[in-house]
Amino acid sequence: MRAYIIFSGTGPILILTTYPDLLDERLVGKLRHKGIVKFIGYEVALEAVRRIYGVPFEVIATDLEATEDLRVLDFNGHHIFSRFSLAELGEPIKVGD
Repeated sequence: MRAYIIFSGTGPILILTTYPDLLDERLVGKLRHKGIVKFIGYEVALEAVRRIYGVPFEVIATDLEATEDLRVLDFNGHHIFSRFSLAELGEPIKVGD
């Protein structure tokens, strides 16, 4: 399982996914289906996400164990920005023209 902060036109979201990476066409297709066609994503440490989100993380992670999919863990940009330091984000992953 992986966690990503995705910056799109509507603001940041935090997702959990069982796809192997953010550039996996199946994952990109699911994001497109949700209206996210252009984005910049950053992988974040799964253990940090687990520590910050606690029970909601565990519920979503358990739901994802049986399937290859993604779930939005947080869509509140203010909350995401207050929990993660931009300095701890790695290299950006860019999708779209």
